[in-house]
Amino acid sequence: MKILIVGGGGREHAIAWKLSQSPLVDKIYAAPGNAGIANLGDCVEISSEDITGLADFALRNTINLTVVGPELPLTLGIVDEFEKRNLKIFGPKKEAALIEGSKGFAKEFMKKYHIPTASFKIFEQKEEAIDFARSSEFPLVIKTDGLAAGKGAFVVEDLKSAEEVLEKVMGEKIFGEAGNRAVVEDFLTGEEVTVLAFTDGKTILPMVSSQDHKRIYDGDRGPNTGGMGAYSPTLMVNDKMIKIITEEILEPTIFGLNREGRIYKGVLYAGLMITELGPKVIEFNCRFGDPETQVILPLLESDLAEIFFSIVEEELELQDVKWKDGSAVCVVLASGGYPDKYEKGKEIFGLNKVGNSDIMIFHAGTKKAGDKIVTNGGRVLGVTAFDTTMEGALGKAYSSIDKIKFAGMHYRHDIGYRATNVRREYF
Repeated sequence: MKILIVGGGGREHAIAWKLSQSPLVDKIYAAPGNAGIANLGDCVEISSEDITGLADFALRNTINLTVVGPELPLTLGIVDEFEKRNLKIFGPKKEAALIEGSKGFAKEFMKKYHIPTASFKIFEQKEEAIDFARSSEFPLVIKTDGLAAGKGAFVVEDLKSAEEVLEKVMGEKIFGEAGNRAVVEDFLTGEEVTVLAFTDGKTILPMVSSQDHKRIYDGDRGPNTGGMGAYSPTLMVNDKMIKIITEEILEPTIFGLNREGRIYKGVLYAGLMITELGPKVIEFNCRFGDPETQVILPLLESDLAEIFFSIVEEELELQDVKWKDGSAVCVVLASGGYPDKYEKGKEIFGLNKVGNSDIMIFHAGTKKAGDKIVTNGGRVLGVTAFDTTMEGALGKAYSSIDKIKFAGMHYRHDIGYRATNVRREYF
């Protein structure tokens, strides 16, 4: 069968890599793809936001299944359009994808269905948000209501910082219309983890847990990014914790959306804070995480294509999803200047020096330039390693990085530090 993957980042490369191992899959296309995905299939010059163009391509090429990576096409309604044309597609419809598309909607939804999260208020006027901050205890978290590529959340320690952030978000509109509304919420204390789940709207199957590292610099310093690395599984999420997360968060979310006519099919991403009072939701995403996907899929033993089709056909209960014992680590190599301004077109050296069954180099911001591979984004590569132990996976990842070079390359040296330093047991 033929698969079309929408997107061109490290997440989409990881999905293509896993799907390429399935005996069900004969041909992979990616739109727009990247230099790494090009080694597994054909990349086509269609933007991930060009919903009509993507649907036309899927019809012309008799695509059997389209898999959507990024959130934006999902929130724009790509699933609705494909299903109108009787095309099979993996992901939630527009009304269900609002769980990520609007943080205000998500917070009100959680309040309605008693899903644990931080206390919050939603504002449409900057001055009202500042007045609220003036009478609040710090630290606070300020978030754009709309999509901001993972960069729309700010922890503020005092009123001056809150005023500066609200001016940028709601005044200067640095994130465009995403900042028309802002969510101001209490700061949660604990350990941040991610739990993704496969769901067809009826059955919910949690995946192995993971932990992202969003800050640009070692020690969780500097501005937020789309993610500088991840590892899986985490120490904070054992079988008992997964049961709590499933019963108190995942099930109420999926079944609550169903009750509102927002049938959710695809992957639900729950960004969580494990507090002393239990898990609380920081955010929901309507798709695979990036870079979490790069450490979760290497641990998946089962056939990903089978899982995708079972969700589209609402037969997920027939799947016995299995996971490998061991650990996976992903370290993101970024362009100089990221997450602010950065240059593209820098030649990447050393990729041919890395590679065995335990090392995967997932391309994100790359493209081919003649016989060279050059940088084409902020996050360039995800160096991922698998081992029976977390320490072993970390060693393999960082030793592989030593062989790769491009001008301005920078990365965090402490990915996975919580996996070896944190030993606290919750519950």
